[in-house]
Amino acid sequence: MTPETLDKDGNMSLKHLREKIAEALSTGDLDDRIHVMNELRETIAEHSPFASQPVDFVRWVKADRVHANDYNPNVVAPPEMELLRVSIAHDGYTQPIVTMDDDEGEGIEVIDGFHRHRVGKECADIQKLVHGYLPVVTIRASQADRNDRIASTIRHNRARGKHRIDAMSEIVVELKRRNWSEDRIGRELGMDADEVLRLCQITGLAELFSDEDFSRAWDVATDKEPTAEDFEELVEQ
Repeated sequence: MTPETLDKDGNMSLKHLREKIAEALSTGDLDDRIHVMNELRETIAEHSPFASQPVDFVRWVKADRVHANDYNPNVVAPPEMELLRVSIAHDGYTQPIVTMDDDEGEGIEVIDGFHRHRVGKECADIQKLVHGYLPVVTIRASQADRNDRIASTIRHNRARGKHRIDAMSEIVVELKRRNWSEDRIGRELGMDADEVLRLCQITGLAELFSDEDFSRAWDVATDKEPTAEDFEELVEQ
């Protein structure tokens, strides 16, 4: 190492380091260069003061490794999907896809960004734009459990105000069946107790909640059992 490559403390100078990185990223085929880039970003993230923040390490992965989860209650109409495609075509990917390694450890499951993931996989112009890759971040390891992944997806959707009531109801019931208390469901999903109870009752599976007092969600004056439509209207208020 020549003197001009060292800084005043005898360490490799930042200028020389940048030159070495540029050299590494210009050698080999596209897949090799992307692999090196991801490795460099991971190394930087490991030593970053923001290492605890998933967005500090965005990596590019082959699109065919990424797949949807089976519980997302979000829905986007075709015109909005086309607008998303146009947005990515003009502005590029400005938000990564939030992911977690799937239970088999072979693929990558979408936690948030299902439609960004679809556009990147299904639209030829976007595929070409990103060379068949997708930008992803990985949620914290503490969220690896399926219940926690579901909760993370719901929080992302609710923060944007987008979710389907029927799918939300099914998810609440699944979490209840997986031994989450109603208090925890409300806390993790950002719901109050009444909303959790209404979503539970939409399914008609009252046996799951036989230990609860349902009176606060019933119309006592008319003694009329609320319908799914009644609950959906209440939840949307």
